[in-house]
Amino acid sequence: MLNKIFKIFKKFIMSFFMLYGYNVLVPAAAIIPINLVTVLLITIFSIPAFIFLIIIRLVVY
Repeated sequence: MLNKIFKIFKKFIMSFFMLYGYNVLVPAAAIIPINLVTVLLITIFSIPAFIFLIIIRLVVY
């Protein structure tokens, strides 16, 4: 049980740093806000959610 909680926490932290790293490297027009919803989406769905957020950000705004 503790191992599962640790894995989820690890994915949550990695999702946060993935968003932060993306926001540092891209121009200001393509920045994805770091909030609970975006971090949870990336935590649950991983890379496909990250790519989806990038596409939505570029298409909509």
